[in-house]
Formats: sequence, C-alpha cells, structure tokens
Amino acid sequence: MLSKALLRLGGGAARHPWRVIAAWLIAATLAVLAAIAFGGRTADSMTAPGLDSQRAAELIERAGTGQEGMTAQVVVTPLDGGATFFDHGGARTALTRLQSEVKRLPHVLGTSDPAGALDARGDTAVRGGLVSADGRIAVVRVQYPDQSRLSAKDLDALVELGDRLRAELPLRIEMGGNLFYAFSEPAGGASELIGILAAAAILFLAFGSLVAAALPIGMAVFGLTIGVATMTVLAGVTDVPTFAPVLGSMVGLGVGIDYALFVLARHREYLASGLDPHEAAGRAVATAGRPVVFAGGVVVVSILGLAVANVPFMTVGGLAVSVVVLIMMVASVTLLPAFLGAAGPRLARAGRIGRALQTGKLGRLARRRDPEAGAAPAAGWRRWIGHVSRHPALYAIGAAGLLLAATLPVLGLRVGLPDDGSMPPSRTERRAYDLVAEGFGPGTNGPLVIAADPAGDPGVLDRIVGAVAADPGIASLAPTHIDRATGIATLVVFPTTSPQDKATADTIARLRTGVLPTAIGHGPATATAHVGGATASLSDVGQRTSQRLPVLVAAVLAMSFLLLMLVFRSILVPLKAVLLNLLSIGAAYGIMVVVFQWGWGGALIGLEATVPIVSFIPMFLFAILFGLSMDYEVFLLSRVREEYLRTGDNGTAIVEGISRTARIITSAALIMVAVFLSFAVAEDPSTKMFGLGLATAIFIDATVVRMVLVPATMTLLGRTNWWLPKWLDRMLPRGPVGTDDTDADADAESTGETPRPRLADR
Repeated sequence: MLSKALLRLGGGAARHPWRVIAAWLIAATLAVLAAIAFGGRTADSMTAPGLDSQRAAELIERAGTGQEGMTAQVVVTPLDGGATFFDHGGARTALTRLQSEVKRLPHVLGTSDPAGALDARGDTAVRGGLVSADGRIAVVRVQYPDQSRLSAKDLDALVELGDRLRAELPLRIEMGGNLFYAFSEPAGGASELIGILAAAAILFLAFGSLVAAALPIGMAVFGLTIGVATMTVLAGVTDVPTFAPVLGSMVGLGVGIDYALFVLARHREYLASGLDPHEAAGRAVATAGRPVVFAGGVVVVSILGLAVANVPFMTVGGLAVSVVVLIMMVASVTLLPAFLGAAGPRLARAGRIGRALQTGKLGRLARRRDPEAGAAPAAGWRRWIGHVSRHPALYAIGAAGLLLAATLPVLGLRVGLPDDGSMPPSRTERRAYDLVAEGFGPGTNGPLVIAADPAGDPGVLDRIVGAVAADPGIASLAPTHIDRATGIATLVVFPTTSPQDKATADTIARLRTGVLPTAIGHGPATATAHVGGATASLSDVGQRTSQRLPVLVAAVLAMSFLLLMLVFRSILVPLKAVLLNLLSIGAAYGIMVVVFQWGWGGALIGLEATVPIVSFIPMFLFAILFGLSMDYEVFLLSRVREEYLRTGDNGTAIVEGISRTARIITSAALIMVAVFLSFAVAEDPSTKMFGLGLATAIFIDATVVRMVLVPATMTLLGRTNWWLPKWLDRMLPRGPVGTDDTDADADAESTGETPRPRLADR
C-alpha cells in the first residue's frame, strides 16, 4: 500500500533528519558540480520534422550556400544627424571597417557588403536592400553556420565587438537577428527572489510561525537548485529551449511550496492532537503525501504529453520542466519530513507576532494561547460554503456564466511569436528592429527564404521569381543565388508586413498553396520549391501546435478522468472536475487575449505593445495548468470524500470537507499566484505570458471554481456524486491515494487509528 510506504518513508526521515538533509546536500552539490563540468547553455531550435520550412532548410543545406544557418544583422546610422552614407566619407569608411571586423569573427561565413555596393553605385545599395533610400541607415547581414555548430560564445563575441566599435566609430550601432533569439538567456533571478519573498510572507500569515514559513521555502530552494542544475546538464546533451529554466523555476517554486504547505498543515494537526513530532511527520506524509504523489504524477504526465505535438523543442522543454516537478515531489515526502523532525514541537503553535497577524488583535490578546492547529475550520469559510450550498443553482449558473464570458475572447486568439519589436527600447534588438523598419519597411525584419530545385526545368526559376515578385504581400527580392553543383536556387524575399503580422502568415500560405505551385506547373519535370527562413519556421511551428492541441487536450482529459474515477470511486466527480478545469483554463486563455492582443492593462506588466500569443504557450499552459488544478481537486475532494465516508451525508461532507481545506488551498493558491505574477513583470514577452496565464488560471481555479462551483455543483448532484456502477467498482483496483474506504481502513491499521465504518452503498 502506498500509505504504508509513505508512512515508513516519512517517519524514517523524521527520526533521522540530519542524515536525510546531508544526503540532499550531497545531491545538490553533485548536481551543481555536474552542471559546471558537463552543462551547456540553453538554445532555441524552432524546427520540427515534416514542416515545409524544414524541407526548405534541408534543400538549402544540400546546396551548401550556408543560408540554412543562423543570422544576425548589424544596423548602423551616422551619429551626425545631417550625414548620409551617400555623401559622408567618414561614415562610409567607418562602415567599411565595421564590415571587415565582423567578417573576422569566429564562425562567420560571410556578410552582406553595403560599403562595396555604395562604392559601385548608390542606387545599387538601395535596390539590394543594404542602404535605405535616404542613405541614413545601412544593414550588414551576418551569416553563421547551423545552430549545432554555434554557442553563446558567438553571440558574446558579436556583442563585445559592437560595444568596442561604438566607442571607436562615428556610428550608432544596433544588433539583432535570430542569433540573439537562440542564445540570449532571459533574466530570471530577480523574479525567483520576489516569488520566494512573497511566498514566505504568505506562509508566515498562514501559520503564524517563522519556522513553519521557512521549511517549505528551504525545501523548494533545495529542489530548485537540483532541478535547474539537472536542466543545465541536459542542455549539454541536447537543445533545451531558453524558456525552460524560467518556466521550470516558476512551476517548481509553485508546486514545491504548495506540496510542502499541504504536508506541513497535516503535520501541525497531528502535533496539536498530541502526537510526537516523528510520528506526526510520518502520518502527515502518509495522508497528505498521498495526494502529493498523485497530483505530482498528474503534473508530470500532463507535461510529458507535450510530446504529441511532435515539435522537438517542446518535448525537451516539457521533459526539463517535468524533472523539476518530480524532484519537488520527492523532496516533499523525504526532505520535508526531515525538516519537520528536526524542528520538533516548535511547529505546533504560532508565535506571538504570528497570532497577532492571524487574528488581527494586537497587544495582550495576541499573547493568548492560539487555538489548536487544524481544530475547527474557520467559521467564515463554513458560513460561506453553507451559504453556497443553500443556493446552489444560483451560484452554479452565475459562476459558470462569469467564466464563459471570460473565455469568449479566445475566439479571437491569434498565435505567433513576438518579434524584436515587442521588446523594451532598452534592448539593442528592439532598437535595431526600429531602425530597419524605419529605413526599409517592417517586412525587412522577417525575410523569407525560398529554396527551389529546378530538376532540369531551365525556365522554372524565372517563373518563380516573376510570380513571387508579383504577389501583393512581397515588397522586394534579393538576387537569386544558384548553386552550380546541385542547381538548387535560393531566393531571399521581404514581405510588406512585419514578422508577427497575421498578413505575413497569409503571405506564406499563399506562396505555398498558390504562387509556387502555379509557377512550377505540372509538367514532366519534378521541380520543387519550399518557403523557409526563421519567420516561416515560427509560423509553421505555431500551426502545428494549434493542430495538435486538441489531441493533447483529449489525451489529458481522458487520463485525468480515469485517474480521478479510480481515486474517488465515482463517475460524476471526475467528469465535473474535468469540465470545471476546462472552464478555468479557458478563462485564463481569454484574459491573455485581452491583455496581450487587445492591450487592456498591458502597461501594468510592462508590455510595450500588443503581441500575438506565442504559438507554443497555449499547449504548454494547458498541460501545466491541468496538472496543477488537479492538485487542488485531489486535496479538496480527498477531504470531502473522507467526511462522506465518515458521515454518509453529502451536505455535511461538502461543508466540512471544503471548509477544512479552504484556508490551506487559499494560502497555496496565493503562493502560486504570487510566484507566477513575479514572472509576469519580466522583460521577455513570453515569460510575461507564462506568468500571467498561470497566475490567472490558478486564481480562478482556487476561488471561483473550488469555493463556488465545486460546492454548488456537488450540492446539486447530491449522493449521485459518488455513484459508480457495481460492475465497474468490482473491476477497478482500489484508489492509490487513500480516498476510498478500503484504503482508509488500511491507513487506519498502519497508523493505529480505529478504522472508519464502511458505507452500505456508494
């Protein structure tokens, strides 16, 4: 039985706390040393097998032109406001030096030559898209090899060169390109610190004890250290996306502190009932630890379900985040009971300051002995749940209508990828983006690369160039490059619209489905043409994740329904849980659309401009949020089920079960919301989306869903909440988390309690 195993594990850790703590210290030290010795840096690889952009990259690689690799662009303008590259010799000389210095950087395959084009004829430089029509802005495009042959050192070398030349040349120098996107690591240290401090304050208010507040934080820091170090080692083996450490920190801190909170609350209940600390810790792990194991398992499986998207960077990112969650789950049932055993009886009661803050009474009243931890539930919560239970239809309809209204903006959801134009002006990428858009048009920031194999048809390339140039979504074309050995041609084209504009995605689709097939024709030759480049790759990944999202949703819903049916021995309870979780996640999606696409309230989180929802975020959010919402579902309904098995009365079970867990669930939700919101103010738009989306969904789930919809719908369903056909009951194994009567008896036997009476019927 899981309960017996956890009882022995938790009790053993509490009786030998310093051995367990030392083991975790050694594990953390080894993980950090391994990260230093074998770790790598995160890098984004927005490719996936079978996509048209991937086929274009493979064709370009066959041609050996190098255009399948990474790129950067150096954008310059004279510091003298009246000078141009047409007539200012000093500016042109500085541009020539800059080009030569960039060419000498390691791994640079070549650069564009605006200085040479200017020496030939000024209009040649303008037609080639190298110098703006007014002569004020020049672009040096830098070609690198494939990402697998590069590292963050290449980005560092380019940035350092720019810093040096800014001090030596009469030019304003800005830089951008997908080299920055691939190797720039988002800053996260401040967000983690803010989240930890906010969580500590909430824990202190919840428990009224500095020691009690410190233990979950300490456990989470241990787990996060090992988790992030493990992620760094993984980055040395494969490409771990840059968002993975930030997302892992967010989710790891949230679930780690939450899991510790639930176990700690049970531990204090047992201490208050007179048990010694070692036995209390063991029984807390045996009871609250079972839902932790179940809920953590659901989170891990949900995140690993991202593999159905068949997008490698999402699969690896999900694996990295799930490792952090798994470590937090193990720490909750091993390291935390060791902390509880080491703390001894000091956790039983709140301190004087804590009692004053909890009760709102200062002075002499705060010195009174606080009520026993875990005694009667707060009267306010009991009154509220009782009130909702007396008006279930009204609250069920009102809350469901509210969530459905919040979900409506999802109908306008537009996926894409925020480009450099969404970054703050303090970043050089944003300044380079603005200069290019000013001088050449917004589409120049997101060129497309068309790769064509004529397959012996000599006229196909001319037809492709003519058809592409005539498309209304194309602003200009660079000269066609033809590889003599293979005959493969590459054509760089510039759309009229910015990379994140929906019109750009429409242009890509139009080229693929109409323009190129028509130009190639259906003759005897087997000519092919594919649209690639970074903009096309990101658009393709967005489409694939959107197409695969329903598959992930169906798989996770089916798995969750089956697991909850096994746990709670019911058909309607898991069905209700699945539907309510969908409502909370849908509402979170809707609020993200309102903030990021419509711009409502964006300034509150430092959003510079409206941006599309990052293509892979809805899928990631669903996997993570569904797992996290199951945490609250399991913790809350486990207590309701216990009360129902004890009393046999559905109404009493709802009021007692929810009111006894309301304070802990509210505290846990506040912690998660605080942690996630600390990331919503980060600089990177993707991090903002993760932070706001997670915080919004958790807030809705712990308030509207758990404290309104759950009691209202369970009251309306009555005893049918726990209905399960007898034939199915006989087929199902007993629940793994101890919410059915058989497991309750086993737990009572293992802990020395009197077994609870079985109900005659369920």
